[in-house]
Amino acid sequence: MAKEKINLNISGMTCVNCSKGIENFLNKKNGVLSANVSFASSEGEFLIDNTLYSKEKIVNDIQKLGYKAEDDLKALEEGQIISFQKLKKIFFISLFLTICIFCLSFLNLFSEESKKYLIFCIASIVQFYCGWRFYKLGIKSVINKNYDMNVLVVLGTSAAYFYSSFVIFIPSLFPENLRFLYFDGAAVIITFILLGRYLEENSKLKASDFLKKLMNLAPLNANLIDKNQNIKVVLASSLELKDIVIVKSGEKIPADGLIVDGNADIDTSMITGESMPIFKQSGDEVLSGTLNSNGVIKIEVTKKASDTTLSKIITLLRTAQSKQIPISRFADKVANIFVPSVIFISIFTFFVWGFIFGDFQNAIVASISVLIISCPCALGLATPIAIVSSVSRGAKEGILIKNPEILEEIKEIKYAVFDKTGTLTKGEITVSNTDIEEKYFELIGSIENYSEHPISKAIVNFIKEKGYKLDKEIKDIDIIAGKGIKAFINSDEIVLGNKKLLDENSVQIDKKHEEFYLDELEKSNGLIYVSINKKTIGSFSLEDKIKDDAIKVIQDLKKLDIEPILLTGDNNITAQKIAKVLGIEKVYSEVLPTQKYEVIKELQKSSKVMFIGDGINDAPSIKQANIGIALNSGSDISKDAGDIILINNELNSIIKSIRLSIESMKIVKENLFWAFAYNILGIPLAAGILYPFFGLMLSPMYAGIAMSFSSVSVVLNSLRLKIKKL
Repeated sequence: MAKEKINLNISGMTCVNCSKGIENFLNKKNGVLSANVSFASSEGEFLIDNTLYSKEKIVNDIQKLGYKAEDDLKALEEGQIISFQKLKKIFFISLFLTICIFCLSFLNLFSEESKKYLIFCIASIVQFYCGWRFYKLGIKSVINKNYDMNVLVVLGTSAAYFYSSFVIFIPSLFPENLRFLYFDGAAVIITFILLGRYLEENSKLKASDFLKKLMNLAPLNANLIDKNQNIKVVLASSLELKDIVIVKSGEKIPADGLIVDGNADIDTSMITGESMPIFKQSGDEVLSGTLNSNGVIKIEVTKKASDTTLSKIITLLRTAQSKQIPISRFADKVANIFVPSVIFISIFTFFVWGFIFGDFQNAIVASISVLIISCPCALGLATPIAIVSSVSRGAKEGILIKNPEILEEIKEIKYAVFDKTGTLTKGEITVSNTDIEEKYFELIGSIENYSEHPISKAIVNFIKEKGYKLDKEIKDIDIIAGKGIKAFINSDEIVLGNKKLLDENSVQIDKKHEEFYLDELEKSNGLIYVSINKKTIGSFSLEDKIKDDAIKVIQDLKKLDIEPILLTGDNNITAQKIAKVLGIEKVYSEVLPTQKYEVIKELQKSSKVMFIGDGINDAPSIKQANIGIALNSGSDISKDAGDIILINNELNSIIKSIRLSIESMKIVKENLFWAFAYNILGIPLAAGILYPFFGLMLSPMYAGIAMSFSSVSVVLNSLRLKIKKL
């Protein structure tokens, strides 16, 4: 057996039962191991044995069902827009003709006989032109033994239309008291269902609009420097590894790569959510879709178009949008048996009214109303449209939800376990302490200003914050990689660096400076010595600063009754120091990666655990936790393991993720409640249960209106997630 996974974009699906029909049809095929089709994201994922089945067969089988399969998402989107415009046109034609039917019915513009034939002609256009899509899909559903909403619409409107047609052309078939016309009811039903489909499609397009915006970030073309050093414009998708491209000011970066020449401020807000441009220079990594704010840079391509960070984000988003959550599987099971059950109830209603009560007029009205009012789509849409909205809103907030199943689990989380370095701390070096006299600051800062090393930047920022100007010109300066800086000013030799550099230059370390050095070293802080003319003047103690939002996030977690835990490989002194500042009581320090995994398993014995990390060593823990959250700044392995990726690297997004999950589940449950409640109340009402008590009988026209708005209400309720404050 040779397994192959195939992803296709599918157009032409009009409701969630269309996607179920494709799944059921293909799952019966020999060689198809699994078929998963999402109506909400218009995408299908198929696992096949390619020795028995092929991609071409999948495409052909989907087309046999009346749908279209596309590899190219752009082609799908174009097809969806054309289909949406066609639906819009048909809806307005149907609306206009339905209004004409009502005008003819209530205005005495023609004789009764002429009026009947005119209404018949107009109703026929509505039934077979505007309503043709229901017939086409309904017939295919019956052939494929997948009874969906289209079957109900066809049965209900056809019953009303053909009954009325027989009344006009063969009135002798019916007694005087049963010669009623239901053309207006059939036309209104088709019009309102078309309205419902129009609103659903419009909402569906809006629900995934953030994904489309992401896809438009990547530039179409790139400026490739060929072997002859000539610049030629090529498609960004055609770039190969090791290609060199030039990116000018104001242009987007066409592929992930490394800067090999030049420097620039890069606006990464569209990918990471960072509000300020980031200075990048030779050797720094840049991402596809980010913007060169100023400067000219040459980039060596390190990833093909299909492997870029942006491409992976898009793929993960699309995959997440098509996934189910456990609660949705129950709704799917109900939806699968729904249509046959409704047809049975309709026949039973006709039998009771017609043969038990002897009222064939009410038998016709009630049985048609039962068919029309039933809405499997509301049940089917309840979960997927909420997931699409949730994933889209998360992406907009810099939260990439890879696994929507965690939406149900997040409310049960008791422990939030954090890695330290790069997660709770910035991963940026800052000066925490120094024993150097301030009279030397201007000199030291001016020297460090010549280096772009993170330690140099930390010292420069520290001195600038003290209000010193760093404008001394240094002509004789040597930046020694991995050790520090050596400079000469007038006849003075200044050395700034680690102890190894001082030893190499025979620098004498003063006892009090050594004591300060050793004290700070015990706190697990890094240190940089400074000497003038072979004698130390002191050192800078360096630390990794706690993230600005870390303290608030820990406080917010406690308010949600989630206990924060620090789990780190760092020494106990550093771990306890960080924990005390953050307000974390439970600390596991000096823990190996394999031990981290064991700690998570131990915690899971008492409750569900969320783990937040960024390093390769965090990957097993992220995977083991009930909910794994990885920072985008972390390793690819940790991101692959995570259920959620924080694109903007903001810890506050953890709280937003929890709130988004809670709101998403609330909306899913609301949708399912209304979908079930609507059908439980609507079907008996349509069957005429109130008629014996209050003389109320729901006409097919009003049943059609109610059915359309049940689906629309579910969609609109889900779209609230896009504007909900997190």
